[in-house]
This record gives sequence, C-alpha cells and structure tokens, in this order.
Amino acid sequence: MTKITYPVNPGGGNLKGIRGQILTYKADPFLNNEEECYDYLPDGLIVIRDGHILDVDNYNDIIGRYPGLVDIDTYTDALVMPGFIDCHVHYVQSPMLGSFGDTLLNWLNQYTFPTESKFRDKAFADEVAKIFFRQLLEQGTTTANVFSTTFAESVDAFFEESERYDTRMITGKVLQDRNLPDSLKDESAEESVILSENLLKKWHHRGRQLYAVIPRFAPTSTPEQLSLAGDLYQRYIDDGVYMHTHLDEAESEIEWVRQLFPQQSNYTEVYKHFGLVGKRSVMAHCCLVEEAEWQILHDCGCGVAHCPSSNLFLGDGEFRYWEAKEQSRPVRFGIGTDVGGGTNFSIPRQLGEAYKVAMMKARSLDAVRSFYLATRGGAETLRLENTIGSIAPGYEADLAVIDLAPTEYASWRMKYTGDIFEKLFVLMTLGLDNMNKATYVAGRKVYDRSRDKKHMYAAEIDG
Repeated sequence: MTKITYPVNPGGGNLKGIRGQILTYKADPFLNNEEECYDYLPDGLIVIRDGHILDVDNYNDIIGRYPGLVDIDTYTDALVMPGFIDCHVHYVQSPMLGSFGDTLLNWLNQYTFPTESKFRDKAFADEVAKIFFRQLLEQGTTTANVFSTTFAESVDAFFEESERYDTRMITGKVLQDRNLPDSLKDESAEESVILSENLLKKWHHRGRQLYAVIPRFAPTSTPEQLSLAGDLYQRYIDDGVYMHTHLDEAESEIEWVRQLFPQQSNYTEVYKHFGLVGKRSVMAHCCLVEEAEWQILHDCGCGVAHCPSSNLFLGDGEFRYWEAKEQSRPVRFGIGTDVGGGTNFSIPRQLGEAYKVAMMKARSLDAVRSFYLATRGGAETLRLENTIGSIAPGYEADLAVIDLAPTEYASWRMKYTGDIFEKLFVLMTLGLDNMNKATYVAGRKVYDRSRDKKHMYAAEIDG
C-alpha cells in the first residue's frame, strides 16, 4: 500500500493529535482494485487544528513536523476511522424501535404514525432528539441523513441538538398530505411547502446543518404536494439542499404506487416527473429496483441508502448491491440504520446484517467494501466526499475509535485473525454494542466511553 503523504502547513492555531492504527478510504472498492482504495497506518498520527485535519502520516514520520504538539490522545488495541455515516434514519421513530413487525404498511399504521403524531409537542421532540444523538455518538456515527416528521417542532428540536454537538447533520420537515391519520397530515400542500422553505432558510448552512426536502413517499403526498416539493428542491439544489424519500421497498408499496400514479412507467419515474430526482436526491431502500430505474438513478447522480436490518425485520425486499454497482452505470450507495424499521443505531452492526442479506442471494460483502460503505461510501452518497468520510488534510475532523478488543471473547478471538480487515469482519459479524471507544466531532471528543461524563456538548469541551 502507498503511505499517505501530504503537504503540511504547521503554523497557527492550537493543535490536537490522535495516535493509533488508522484506516481511511480514497476510492470505491466496488469499482476499483481493493488494495488501491484505502490506506492503513499501523501507528499513525492525525493532526487537527480548528476542527479540521491538518495532517496525517506514520507517527515517526510526522511527529517531528509539529514540535508544539503536546495534546495527543493515544489509543492501543483500537482503530481510528472516519466517523460513520448513516444515510437513512428516522429519529422520530426512536420511541418505537423494536415494536412488533407485520407488513410494512400495517406496521406504519399501528406504530409509526401514532408515535410521530406526538412530535407536535416540542418538549417531547427535545427529549427524543437528546436520546437519539447520544445513541448515534456512542456508536461512532457523526453524520446522518434523517427523517423528522410533519411538525416544525421536530425539525427545530433535531437541529438544536445537533448544534450543541456541532455535528454535520441533514434533516427537514416531512411532507405528507394524504393516506395517513389526520393527526399527522399536512392540512394544505401549499402551506406545507411554504413551512418547509421557511425551515430551509432558517437552518440550511447554519453552522454544519444541512436541509432536505422530504416527501415521505409517493403514496402519502398528493400530486400537488409532490409538484411543489419538486419546485422547492430544484430552486435550492445548487445551494446544497437535499431531497430524501423512500423508493421500491416492498411489493405492496410498489403496487400502491402503480395504482395511484398509473401514468408513470415505474416508481422512480413518479419522482422524476415531479422534479424530485437529482444529484442530491437520496432514495432509501431500493430493494426491488428495475433496470430502467437503476439507469435513471445513475444518470441523475442520485444516492441510495441500503438498510439491511430493516430489510430483515420487516421482511421486505433484499437490496442487491451488485445491481447498484453495475460497472456500466454504478450508483452511489451507503448504509442506513432505518431506525425504527432497523433495530439498532450501530453502523458496524448494520454491516453484519448487510453481509447476511447479500448471502441470501448467494453473494457476499467483505470488510474492505463494508467499511467503505460506512465511511467514504456514505459521504459519496450524500455528495460530501470532499468534506467528511476520509482522514485527509482539509477534511472535517469527525472520527470514530473502534475497540479491537471490546470484550473478553473478542480479545481472545482476535488472536486467530490476520490483517486489520479480518479483525473488522469479526467485529461486524459479532455485532457487539460496545465496540466504539470514543467519537470526535470537529476535533472535539464529544463521546468517551471511559470518561465519567461520557457525552459532552461542544461548548462544555471548549469551556
């Protein structure tokens, strides 16, 4: 492997160092030779200044460049990686995670809609947002592409908590004006999109926050609302605004879309017709995608979120990664926990589930490709690959520290592994809930498993 070397400017600002084994990706191993897609440093040092990575290299090669660097966190039996990226999750479904499943549509009616209806209450939204962020950061997730719900309170609560940690997050008001309970339904398509635009103007690019236009899925929006949502998305797409929705998750859902939109040839064409398909469109699930739809997603530069735990829990379609990564028209995709259809907040555990979903179709996913999806692959899905998802100069210093010996058994099991990817495959397969030692957001250690106060807001650290 090629050692990482970069030009360095060591002057100015307080320096922070993180030393340990380091793994980062620089290319897509689904499309390129795996060994050319990552860099692994068995004893590396990351130098951080003002929330960004200044330099990274082998420890002995880099330490002499920074004589003023004395604040160094050193990790043994651990691996430092870019913070994990969750490409699709419903924070508002945190209170119902683990509810008994049936079919997707019955599950929505019985558990999801009643839970989301509670988010009109700002105090409730604040409580859930606080718990949600603690769960993400404990698992090493530093960026997520998130569904809120109908009410502005759900958006404000989420972004306010994100600001406290200084995380880079994406969410927006969910647009839904038919085929769901009145307690959750937008009363007016026009007013719902006006409210969404007002929230966009309030939060988009405020610090590290990013906004998404979010029609829940085609069946829960009238054609008028979808059209207005598409207009809103197209007006702001060049300012980095996202469109986030669900696509081709279950046969019953697809048949419903056919009945509601018979003039379109497939589900993806419905979104395209209304201007909702573009370079920052992120489609969750995509389990039952026709070839014509993959071509549209490729041509339009869309991202896709593979949610393997949800595939298994709700018994819907099974994502076919080899179709997404067809060499002639590859589609960007990353991993989503899809809480509460998914049953945990951990991206590494989701990777273990993704392996199983693939094996059900006589395919497999190795650790090299899996942890790419968790980091740089997720960043590429969200069009943030020049900002997060890799450990390189200029990138935001969002990092996860993975414990390579989190339990007695895991420590013993590692004696019978070879390289770092064998170890990572064991960890993602075991699915342990305590494999993250620490999480850094913009260079601050906002989560430390061994600290008395495990979670700390940015202001507490700076103060």
